[in-house]
This record gives sequence, structure tokens and C-alpha cells, in this order.
Amino acid sequence: MLNEHFETIATELKVAPRQVRATLELLDDGATVPFISRYRKERTGSLDEVTIASIRDRVHQLRQLDERRAAIFASLIERDLLTDELRHSIQDAASLSELEDRYLPYRPKRRTRAMIARERGLEPLADQLIAQENGLDPEGAARAFVDPENGVEDVAAALAGARDIVAESVNESSEARTEIRTLFEKRSTLRTSVIAGKEAEGAAYRDYFAWSEPITKAPAHRIHAILRAEREGILRLTVRPEEDAALAKLSRRFVRSRNRASSHIAEAVADGYKRLMAPSIENEVRTQLIEKADREAVRVFADNLRHLLLAPPLGEKRVLAIDPGYRTGCKVVCLDAQGILLTHTVVYIAGSEQERTRAGQSILDLIRDYAIEAIAIGNGTASRETESLVRSLAIPSTISIVVVSESGASVYSASEIARKEFPDQDVTVRGAVSIGRRLMDPLAELVKIDPKSIGVGQYQHDVDQGLLKRSLDDVIEQCVNAVGVDVNTASAPLLSHVSGLGPKLAENIVAHRLDAGPYRTRGQIKKVPRLGPKAFEQAAGFLRIRDGDDPLDASAVHPESYAIVRRMAKDLNCTVEDLMHRQDLRASIDMNRYVTDAVGLPTLTDILEELAKPGRDPRETFEPFSFDDGVHEMKDLSPGMKLPGLVTNVVDFGAFVDIGVHQDGLVHISQLADRFVEHPSTVVKVGQQVRVTVLDVDLERRRIGLSMKTQPDS
Repeated sequence: MLNEHFETIATELKVAPRQVRATLELLDDGATVPFISRYRKERTGSLDEVTIASIRDRVHQLRQLDERRAAIFASLIERDLLTDELRHSIQDAASLSELEDRYLPYRPKRRTRAMIARERGLEPLADQLIAQENGLDPEGAARAFVDPENGVEDVAAALAGARDIVAESVNESSEARTEIRTLFEKRSTLRTSVIAGKEAEGAAYRDYFAWSEPITKAPAHRIHAILRAEREGILRLTVRPEEDAALAKLSRRFVRSRNRASSHIAEAVADGYKRLMAPSIENEVRTQLIEKADREAVRVFADNLRHLLLAPPLGEKRVLAIDPGYRTGCKVVCLDAQGILLTHTVVYIAGSEQERTRAGQSILDLIRDYAIEAIAIGNGTASRETESLVRSLAIPSTISIVVVSESGASVYSASEIARKEFPDQDVTVRGAVSIGRRLMDPLAELVKIDPKSIGVGQYQHDVDQGLLKRSLDDVIEQCVNAVGVDVNTASAPLLSHVSGLGPKLAENIVAHRLDAGPYRTRGQIKKVPRLGPKAFEQAAGFLRIRDGDDPLDASAVHPESYAIVRRMAKDLNCTVEDLMHRQDLRASIDMNRYVTDAVGLPTLTDILEELAKPGRDPRETFEPFSFDDGVHEMKDLSPGMKLPGLVTNVVDFGAFVDIGVHQDGLVHISQLADRFVEHPSTVVKVGQQVRVTVLDVDLERRRIGLSMKTQPDS
């Protein structure tokens, strides 16, 4: 079956079977997606991470199909039901639904009405009805099967039992189920109705109290909202096509004449559809609908997380971070350029003018004493008041003042990771440290937090949690390895996402660093306990050693390719450092001289690009941002105002934007651009700085409508 899987996946993804085979061989050998896409381009034909992950996921599905097929064969053999014809039918099933359809007539089941009818000897009568011969008298034929002692009281009972057998055969026809399933998938309407007496309790879902929509047009966020309401007992939901259309298709298939026998078949077809087939296929289609909505929601979440993780870092700067607060004060911490906590204190901004003055002076003293280069202010309670105070101080213009998202900081501060990092500090200090580090390097700090706590995505608690975790783990792994990790400064949580590593090896790397001092070469990483050759191969290219003994260790050039670089330098009679600093030397290299069976032009091209910008960070340059000075609360807003904002979340129906009033506004998809927008993610991304116009403000419901369209001059 594996060769067939190569062909199937290759056709679906529009790649060559050999690329699929090579990718699966590497994956089965323990290689990671980032490693394969970066360092095994010759093997895969330069497939990217998305395609490699798709191959991995699709072969997993196909292998699950194979496992189910094997279990079915085992069941059929055990019950002595497997014929050559059935074997071929089961073997040829290309999907799980098709496989289950073909197995359905042979599946062990509890006693059904049809089974009981067969036990009472009514199957020959059913066969006569199915033949639909013109001369058949159904009532006359049924008299021969009346047997009160066997449960067949009269002619009506005999015919009813025969129809039960026909109804079950209609339901178990794989061809009929395929036809009706297609009808369900293409023509079903999603219909909702409110459960009597639940109107007040379900007020939040009132838009869906009497909703109908073709399932082919229902967006993911609406499906999840309706499903949540159904789980909460507010709504009833059906997902079916028009009944007449389904019965017409089944009648054309099973009702072959116009006689008295055919009328019984038509009745049995209707019963088989309503009682057996429709509920079964509706459940299947609902499952497909949920899976589709989950995939879309997970895609949106993953896309948002990717942009959040790859947000521009401030870099290694000395930072003063403030976690604002009213009654309990503002927790202030000072961090060195590596994010190490230097000191912490509390200042109060909500009291008297004298307290505010003392708070301002304390901040100025800290800036002076710790040579602060940037200030990070959390965007929670009292954020704008704290920002106003800080901006009113005589702070050098070279010091950036940045409002930073607090989403997830409280989760981190109470986590096991935070307790290990700061065992002697309380949660308020840990939270402030997280805010400061998030400004310095969002990726390094956010990997410590469960992505579901970061505040991006939609209905993340309603979707398939396994699918969500796999997708988000992929995103984190891709982002961490795309940026690279400084092995001498990285935390264990960050290192754990490096290709080939994991929590235990990451902890061992940090422990070895603390015991033996900073790593001077990548080769020294091999001395880490339990880090074997395979893990080193997978991880080495993504680990950086700055200012080490070998300049290549600070680059993404893999150690397995160092010999090639040194040969290039030797051929040009220069050093590796010369190659890295001089474009003219790199331009003179004839790459064809270095092509081997294992190393081709894709790898050589990557090597030269990396030599030009060793260890380059793919993230954009940090740009400071500030909210409008005159806007602090919702009551300060009025329609027509044009304000700066930060995109905090992108969902199917629009984007949420923080404009500095402690309540994000919504830019509906129809207001994102002057042109038609298919999906918000094509226009904006999480963390993007935008300019918006206030459309409306609902203080009671705390809703803000915004627009990014070009507005006419007032």
C-alpha cells in the first residue's frame, strides 16, 4: 500500500512521487520538518515546510485508513464472511466513509427490525417485493408467511417485516449512500431553532434563533457559535437537504416499476431514508462540517500565532518594564540586555499628586542607575495613565516608550517555568519581567506560554484540541528554527523547540552551559548528556554561537557543510572570514565545482546566501508605536476620529484593533479595504500598526466599530 500512498499524495499535492517517497523516508528516520526543508533539499526536490508537513499529515491519515482496513479484514475472516469479491471491494475503498459503507452490511450490530424479520422467515417475501414483478399480489404472497407463533400475526405484519428488510438493504447500499452523501454535502441547509423557554438564557445567540444557511457558505465562526449554542441546550440544529430531493434519488434507484409491489418498495425506501440513512449521513456531514470549521479556525489561529511570534524584536537593550495597576500600584523591574532581572520596586500613580511625583522620580532614578535604553508598559489596567506619566517625565528622546501586550503574562507568571526562573519572586515581579522580555524578543518569551492564553484566534476551546496542538506546535517549531537560537543565552523552553531537541535535552544543554561555561563551538554541544549524533544532526544548524571559535558557528551553515566552505576559502586563497565579509570573493565562486552526489546547487546556494548574512534574523526591524495622547477611555471616542492602532487578532469576519482604550475595536471584513476582501488575513496581520476611523461607539455593550477604508473628507 505504501507505493500507492506515494502516488495518492503526489497527485493530491501536485508533486512527484519520488519527492513524497524521499520525504517520508526522512520523516520515518526521525528527521524534523524544519531540518528536511532546510538541509535536505536535494533529497526532496526543495519542498517547503508547508508541503512537507502536508505529506506527513496525509500519510498519517492513509496509514490510519490501512489500520482500519486491516481490522475489518480480521473481523470478516474471524466470522468466515470474507469472499474474493468483498476483499476487492474493501481493498479498493479510497476513503474512510467509503470503507465503512462497504463494510456496513457485514458489521456486527445489535438486533435490528430487519434482523427480527429475517429470523421470522420474511426474507423471501422481501425478495419478492424487491423483484417488483407486475403479476405479484403482495397481500396474497404475504399470507404464506403469517405465523402467529413466530410473531407474524397477520398479512400486515408480514409485509411490514418485509419492508423493514428492504429499508435496511436500502440503507446498506454503498452506491446509494455515496449518492445521498454527495447530496448532503452539496445541498444541505444548516437550520437552527431556539428551544422553547431558552430565549432569555440564550440571548447571546439570538441571531441564530431561526437561522438557515447552505452549509457550503457557512463560515467557520458561525458554525462554531451555533454548535456551542447547541451544546449549551439553547438551539436545535439540523443539517439536511430537502427530503423530497433525497427520496427522488433513492426512488429512481430502487423503485423500478409502477405496481402494487413497487408501492411497498417506495414506502420502504422512505422509511430507510428517514429512519436509518438520513440520521447516519447527517452525523457524518456534521462531523465533516465541524472538521472543516476546525481546520479553518486552527489555520486562522496558527497564522495569527506565526505573526505574533515573528514580531520585530527590540533586541538586546536594557529595559525598564512596568506592569500597571491602580490600588496595588505599578510593579517596575529593570532588566539587563540579556533579560536578567536587576532590580524591582513598586510605584503608585493613582493616589495624590505627591505620590505621582514620587513615582515619576523613582522611574527617572532607575533609568539613570541602570542605564535604561527602552521602557515597556503593559497594556492592562491603568496602562494609559502609566504611559501618560512616563511620557510626561524628562526622559531622553533616545529611550523608546512602548506599550506591550500583557496577554498570557499572568499565565506565565504562575507557571512552573516562571517558578523555576524566579523561585524567590512573586507573580507580579514575574509578570513585569515577562512584559519587558516580550519587548526585547517576543519569540523567546512567548514560547513559554500556552498559545491558547495569548489571546489570538477564534473558538480555540471548541476546536479539535489534538489538531490545534499539532498545528500550533508546528508553527512554534517553524518560527524558532527560522530565526535560530543562541545556545549560550537561550532558555530551556526556547531550546526545547529546536529541531531534534525537546524539553529534556534542552534542560541538559542549559545545565551543561551553567556547569562548564559558554559553548565555544558547536562541536562542544555533543558533550551534552544524552545528546546523540542524530539529535546533533537535526539541531546543530539551528543553534548559534556568537563570538565563538569558529565564525561558521554563528551562521545557519550546517556543520556537515563546513568542509565545503573551507575548501572554497582554500581555493580562493583566503580565510572563511574573508568569504563572509567580501562579496567579490563570493561572486567569484563557481558552485558547479563543489557539486557532489550528496550536495547540489540548492544547498550550495543556501550556503553562499548565509555567508553573505550569517545568522540573519528574518524578522522585520522594530518600529516604536504609541497611541493617541488624547484618547484613554471609550468615552473619549466619537465617530469620525482617526486613530493609530495595533491589530491584536484576525478572525474570519474581521480584525480586532487596540486603540488604547482598554477595549479592542472591530474592523469588520467589509471595512478592511476599499476593495473586496476574501479573508482578513490578506489585508492585515497580528501586530501590524494601522490607522483606523471610528464608525460607532456602544458604551453599554462596550463595542467599538472601526474602519480602515478611505474616508471622505469631512
